[in-house]
Order: sequence, then structure tokens, then C-alpha cells
Amino acid sequence: MSYASQPSPAAIPRAEREYSARALLAVAVPQANPVVEPEFSALMPAGVGVIATRLQGSRTDSGNRLVQYLDNLGTSIEAFDTAKPDALGYACTGTSYLIGADEERRRVDAYAQRFGFPIITSAAAILAACKHLGISRLALLAPYPQWIVDASLDYWRQSGLTLASWARTEMDATDTRAVYKIRAPMVHQAADKLDTRDVDAILISGTGMPSLRVMPSLALRTGKPVLSSNLCLAWALLRETGVACDPPRADLGETLMGDWAKRAERL
Repeated sequence: MSYASQPSPAAIPRAEREYSARALLAVAVPQANPVVEPEFSALMPAGVGVIATRLQGSRTDSGNRLVQYLDNLGTSIEAFDTAKPDALGYACTGTSYLIGADEERRRVDAYAQRFGFPIITSAAAILAACKHLGISRLALLAPYPQWIVDASLDYWRQSGLTLASWARTEMDATDTRAVYKIRAPMVHQAADKLDTRDVDAILISGTGMPSLRVMPSLALRTGKPVLSSNLCLAWALLRETGVACDPPRADLGETLMGDWAKRAERL
């Protein structure tokens, strides 16, 4: 599931931590993204801590910015200094779409070897979740301008998934950071455009689009499991570090781990 999955000899023994006795997870978040950390706080079970660093890239060019996040990942990880997480999640799906799965794997492998702990991208986590759940046909809900939507469709199809339907939220096509202005009613409105009759699940792609308040009602309305970039990444990190996830509750949209919907209400 992860790239360069391996024990982390440099990690601080869990018994020596005041907090995060079950796992200390790290997440690398796009520089202006205000969504990942609050959603992760709702998704984490007791005894699991999360520390975050910021991905850095161009302030003016969206395409370059998404690729530069991975170019500069080493600097972002070094910002943790002596803090040693058990695993790190790369919380930007758009990077994977633009560089492709093979280059994504090669580069993330190199970072994992360099820093000595597993690194999982949000795209790799989605693929692992689909395999775990036996999902092959998706309806995709995306917050991107069309050029990234096109790249995402290519990425998922080349990864073996079938995209039976897709829709995107309306946003400024000149800057991908417009995703951070999306609110839950806008996600519901975009989801109305999806044809979900012949799919295994709905995927809300993009770590910057709020998803947790949308997923339970969307699952109930459509009768389909609903996944998101942040949900899959949180699940994959917990699985990687040996933290058992709660039983699935697909009726609430909690396909991979249960009981987070109430915690999301307090965000």
C-alpha cells in the first residue's frame, strides 16, 4: 500500500511519548490548504496524534505549484526537525495526476528511504482503499479546473479503475487554490450532476475540498459508499502503522472506519 514501507528505527518509541501512544502520524499539506488538518482531527481515533508540515510551491502558476510540492517535499519533512513520525501522508492528489503513477512511486520511494519512514500519497491511498473494498467503477466528484480533471481521469483509468461518471464543482479555473472557497452546499450541488446508478462508489477527490459533512448524506441519498482523498489517506496511514480502524458503517458513508461523523460535526 505505501511506498518503501519499512520499520522506522529513528522513530521515538511510543511508550516514551506523553501523547500519541498508538501512533504519531505526519501529514504534508498544500501551503494554503485549510481542510486537511481539521478533517484529520475528526478522523483520528483515540491515542493517535497528527503533526503537519506545509508543502511549498509557486504562488503564481498552479501547474508548477502542484509539481513543486513534491520537488520540495524534503524541505517540508526536514521542518519536523527531531520529531519522528511513524508514517507520513502526502496530502495532495493533484501532484499524482500531473506526474503519473510511475514517477510518483519512484520519487516517493526515494523520500521514504531518505527519511526512514513510510510515505503514502493520497492517490495511492485511494487505490488501496478501492482494492480493499473491491471497488472498480467510480463516480468522480472533483474540485479542479478542467485540465486537472482530465489528468485525474487518465490517472485513475491507467490505474485500472473505470470512471463511469464525473462532475466538478464550479470554481475559478485560473488558480487551483480556489478550491479552498468551496463549501458543503457547493459539493452537494455538484454531486447532483453525477450518475451513480452503475457505480460501486463515489469518490470526492482533492484534499482541499470539504468532504466529511457531505459524505454521510450523499451515501444515504445515493445508496453508494462515499470515499474522499482525506478519508482514504487517514485510513491508509492508520492501517500502515497497525492501528485498527473501527468497523465499517457504509450506511453513514463511513466506508473505511466508523464513528467519525459525530466528530466532524464539531469542526
